[in-house]
Amino acid sequence: MSEIVQTSVDLEPEKVTKKDVGLAWLRFYFVNEIPHSFDKYIAPSLMWALMPILKKLYKDKDELAAAYQRHLLFFNTQISWGGGTITGIMASLEVARAQEVYMEQPITIDDDLIYNTKSGLMGALAGIGDSIDSGTVQYIFIAIALPWAQGGNPIGALFPFIAFSLYQVIIGYYFAQLGFKLGRTAASEVVGTKMQGIIDALSILGLFMMGILAANYVKVSSSLNFKLSGKEFVIQDILDSVMPGILPLLTVFGVYYFFTKKGLNVTRALVGLTVILGVLAAFGIL
Repeated sequence: MSEIVQTSVDLEPEKVTKKDVGLAWLRFYFVNEIPHSFDKYIAPSLMWALMPILKKLYKDKDELAAAYQRHLLFFNTQISWGGGTITGIMASLEVARAQEVYMEQPITIDDDLIYNTKSGLMGALAGIGDSIDSGTVQYIFIAIALPWAQGGNPIGALFPFIAFSLYQVIIGYYFAQLGFKLGRTAASEVVGTKMQGIIDALSILGLFMMGILAANYVKVSSSLNFKLSGKEFVIQDILDSVMPGILPLLTVFGVYYFFTKKGLNVTRALVGLTVILGVLAAFGIL
């Protein structure tokens, strides 16, 4: 039997489209934590997400296998800001590398460049994504849904999960397309002036929502009262006339101060707050 020889036409990379990048992002989103392992973390998720793109770019089996291997090195980041952006950037770099391989040019987009780009961005983008998505956006959705949940509406329980998932899919898709379009410069766009304005606006909105939650769902009041010259003074009424909700606000500030000094130890904060409120209640102060 004669050996089948691949021609240059057979090895020519196919064009990678926006649809391909969007599919890669959706694949990453849905398998993000499934293959999580100690040594690679979520690298297999990114590799699996990029597989359709890599198959279009590398028709030579050895080059395709090498592409799989370089995306199986340690990788971990936040799902939308980090995962979306890096998925797009990796697709862009692989397109450039595949062209160099096909044209038999010197390889400037080598394995080290691809991995260093990935490892350099994954932590920085994860920090932004975690603070915005997990620290702000999800609590905005929870604050919106709390009144529905308290009223017995099941939408109150489902809305935060559905809305947050849709938000991450949409923003991750945008970042994936941005990463593919701009390549390695996409990271500067993500943390650029315009995006920073959006981040600041979300942070301010998140603070407003935290204030609303504290005012409506943190219930602390004083039961202390006394008589002076035959007139009864109720401490809670006096506090309400000065600043309504001051005790819940002081409680929130106290917990926040504890976290800034002792770290985010939720268990110690809950136990300490329970003890303090219990003692004050025992003495009739609260």
